[in-house]
Amino acid sequence: MGDLYDGVFRTILNDCRQLVIPVINEIFHEDYTGNEKVEFSPNEHFLDQQDAADVKRVTDTNFKIFGKVVKKYHLECESGYPDGKLTIRLFEYDAQIALDEGEITNETLTLTFPNTAVLHLRVRKKTPDKMQYVIVTPGGTVRYDVPVMKVQTYSLDDIFDKHLLMLLPFYIFSYENSFSEYNSNNQKLAELEAEYKEILERLGAMEEQGKIGTFDKRTIIELSRDVIKETAQKYENVQKGVGGIMGGALIETEARRLKNEGIREGMREGMREGIREGRQEGRQEGMVYAYYEMNMNTNEIASKVNLTETEVLEIIKKMGKS
Repeated sequence: MGDLYDGVFRTILNDCRQLVIPVINEIFHEDYTGNEKVEFSPNEHFLDQQDAADVKRVTDTNFKIFGKVVKKYHLECESGYPDGKLTIRLFEYDAQIALDEGEITNETLTLTFPNTAVLHLRVRKKTPDKMQYVIVTPGGTVRYDVPVMKVQTYSLDDIFDKHLLMLLPFYIFSYENSFSEYNSNNQKLAELEAEYKEILERLGAMEEQGKIGTFDKRTIIELSRDVIKETAQKYENVQKGVGGIMGGALIETEARRLKNEGIREGMREGMREGIREGRQEGRQEGMVYAYYEMNMNTNEIASKVNLTETEVLEIIKKMGKS
């Protein structure tokens, strides 16, 4: 399961990279505007071992943000519970990231470690609020914290108010321990479904206001569906209820795309063929085309676009459809 969650995490970071900036602001108390350039580095590193073959390590992600100064960041997504080994893995990654970009001047090696943090999807009492590196050297002791973001502690209002949309695919983890109850209690399940309908409504409002792009919105919905499917695989009602809401939203998004394409196509057809007069007629034909592509029958299309079934059939014929 961890592989899927890691994949979701990497996907949303790479495909919707600006969404990571509010998360960085939250974790490290930065003041980025959200318009800064984000540049990702390779996430595969080979740990040098003197007496053995090099070992490949794959970080979840490491990147630079170009603000007033350029800073390196390393984020890991962790779906398991604390086991004492994560800190070691993190330091291995950080050391290799630093070595990869190390600078040598007059036999002086300068290593710049990234700002590192962990996103914990599951939380127990022993999950720490922070981790810590303590490096004892002949020249002195270096000590610094590795912050921990506990995804389950963020409410829906927190996520939207702080623009932490990158956390939305993992929001279902807040309810994971109660899946059994939701699966057997229709009223509780309806409450959970209502939360996900609210997520879609709020994403839709942000899209209309230009605060999020259509691609980012669709990616969040798609990845949320994937995480729900994986996390609730033993709970059929939860999968069908909540997962169905997100799957339905994807169909609606695709239908809207087809409709918009149909409207544009209809307007072009109207201009070329002289079908009716004016933009409204072209728009009607575009809507006919869109609904036709959604496999609606002619009677349903006629009622939606305020035309007769005969007129709908004529438009479909002119579009070269059978």
